[in-house]
Amino acid sequence: MQIKQPQPFTFEAGDRAVLLLHGFTGHSADVRMLGRYLEKKGYTSHAPIYKGHGEPPEELVKSNAKDWWKDALDGYNHLKDKGYDEIAVAGLSLGGVLALRLAYEKPVKGVVPICSPMFFDNVEELTQGFRQFAKEYKQLEKKEEDQIKQEIDDIMENSEETFETLSDLIKEVHDQVDHIYAPTLVLQAEEDEMINKDSANYIYDNVEADEKDIKWYEGAPHVITLSDYKEKVHEDVYNFLESLDWSK
Repeated sequence: MQIKQPQPFTFEAGDRAVLLLHGFTGHSADVRMLGRYLEKKGYTSHAPIYKGHGEPPEELVKSNAKDWWKDALDGYNHLKDKGYDEIAVAGLSLGGVLALRLAYEKPVKGVVPICSPMFFDNVEELTQGFRQFAKEYKQLEKKEEDQIKQEIDDIMENSEETFETLSDLIKEVHDQVDHIYAPTLVLQAEEDEMINKDSANYIYDNVEADEKDIKWYEGAPHVITLSDYKEKVHEDVYNFLESLDWSK
């Protein structure tokens, strides 16, 4: 069975631009509803899809964090090339890690890390999450359980570089967040089952931004942008963007 591949999106609505970055094993759907909400509020948004994402799990493990950083950077430059001089960035999970890196490497109006890991102490959770993603993908392909198990085992044998570079990226950003001076809004789900929730306090405590805030969502899961809490996330992101010192 052929699975329709997701696409990046650009919703143009105004002079203020927001780069939206999805999570590990996810794709642009992670942030699409947020993009549509911001479009209605007059904000332009763009969401790339990282290499290997939105594709079969075999393709994802052929990519690594260096590829994903390049894709995030290309997304930022895509907005620049379209004439947007002022860009804020928000990202879910891995997307938040990439957003934070952008915030200390590029001029950004503000940054919103959402349920974003700062400690690579959850390899087991990440591995289980990846296995679940791979299983669900192969079930959509209508494959038999025995075949699915064998194919997933084969994929995991080839996943070492992918997870190593993910670990390196998280550690690098962890050590650099005190170089972030852009306004920062940290969002964290209370019932996050994927990351160490101390990450949220670590980001908030260590960014050097004069304007920073942290919000916790009681009862919310890791992929909060696709959960019952998404409307509250939309409002909080929008209110943060409205508080920034845009030139237009």
